Amino acid sequence: MPRIVRFHQTGGPEVLKLEEVAVAPPGPGEVRIAVKAIGLNRAEAMFRSGMYLEQPSFPSRIGYECSGTVEAVGDGVKEFAVGDKVSTIPAFSIGKNGVYGEVATVPAAAVARYPASLSWEEGTSIWMQYLTVYGAVIDIAKLAKGDTLLIPAASSSVGIAAIQIANLIGATPVALTRTSVKREELLKHGAKHVIATEEQDLVAEVMKLTDQKGARVVFDPVGGPTVAKLTAAMAAGGILFQYGALSTEPTPLPLMDVLAKTLTIRGYLLFEFTTHPEKLKPAKEFVVKGLESGALKPLVAKTFPLDEIVESHRYLESNQQIGKVVVTV
Repeated sequence: MPRIVRFHQTGGPEVLKLEEVAVAPPGPGEVRIAVKAIGLNRAEAMFRSGMYLEQPSFPSRIGYECSGTVEAVGDGVKEFAVGDKVSTIPAFSIGKNGVYGEVATVPAAAVARYPASLSWEEGTSIWMQYLTVYGAVIDIAKLAKGDTLLIPAASSSVGIAAIQIANLIGATPVALTRTSVKREELLKHGAKHVIATEEQDLVAEVMKLTDQKGARVVFDPVGGPTVAKLTAAMAAGGILFQYGALSTEPTPLPLMDVLAKTLTIRGYLLFEFTTHPEKLKPAKEFVVKGLESGALKPLVAKTFPLDEIVESHRYLESNQQIGKVVVTV
């Protein structure tokens, strides 16, 4: 029987167990993948901890992203064949269809091909990060050449993807990070400017960089008290996407800035995008074109073997990485 990662209670990384589990054949409209690599996301750490949008039903599977080869297809699946090299798009239940393990069964609509030049590790580091950015800053905010994009938690895989996409379309990516430790690495990976928020005046620095105009788009997975500084650093008519809640502190509504600048603060979920085929199709084309040209390049921070799934989650939550944490199978 294949080995699958499951957990039987919420908690820290140690609740993740590698277990032998019987796996049913794929059902109608499903694809079973022989997994080669797994991309880790902070959403999975939150799910494991019981702090995610979806609550686990025990024993629960876990995981949104994997790459591998198609092992079997269910009835009605025409677009994929056994042996195809594919990866998964987050567009399914993390608890029911979780992909951590040696095999994964997911809806065919959540499976995609990617350029053959990419490794397994790179192939599992595509869809969550690039589609999360595309859906918000390109599809909704219409980020354009000359715009300034503020990117809190810029060293995450989504943060690096935001930097790359901003550069691709000619916008200015401004990376926000707590200290100067990651400054040079972020500059090396495409940030035009880096602001260490615990060491510099965030608002003053952004205003200086934008000739006192402020940033039109903010892409924030953190929340918490810093939101007030972000809105103070925004341009009139700007939009702030709140796509995560990594901060453990309350998030204020900076009412006077919102009113005076007519700002939009918008909650954003990747799934409002990945579950709509008419929106997903052009996004996939945009990402694949960027990957083929080299403008988009997944950055793998560190890899762990499947046997070290607990250690991989500890590293994920340490915030040491720049880019994607990957588990190889």
